[in-house]
Amino acid sequence: MQDFSYLSAAGKERGALIKGLQMVQEKEGYISDAAISAVASHFALSEAEVEGVVSFYAQFKRNKPGKHQIAVCDGTACHIKGSTLIQEWISAETGIKAGETDADGFFSLSTVACLGCCSLAPVMSINGKVYGKLDRKALISILKNLRKNG
Repeated sequence: MQDFSYLSAAGKERGALIKGLQMVQEKEGYISDAAISAVASHFALSEAEVEGVVSFYAQFKRNKPGKHQIAVCDGTACHIKGSTLIQEWISAETGIKAGETDADGFFSLSTVACLGCCSLAPVMSINGKVYGKLDRKALISILKNLRKNG
């Protein structure tokens, strides 16, 4: 059984629900079914009410993230320079689409509005490290190196 005792730092007021969920996600990396139950119990809410808040806000993730979290920028500069191709190539190489994690828990893929690296478009980040001026060859090389090195 997971320990969610750290939720006590959020207090018990219903108005602190989002803060509590943010704490869970920061600690666990996502909001699990067990977390929904624990948060509901802590704030004296139904699980459906907590799930409603989690599903409403895009900041909350319900799927356990992979070891390597890939974020593809789809801001204007990246979009114009081929971010949709970057997504397609990643999907072809990993077998996942945006919002998914592969079966072995190695890669997660998401699309973000902007990574703030427009001069390097198209860009992606993996666990916060930015890779820019991507083409298919560079992208495949990056993903293969990650697989090889764990």
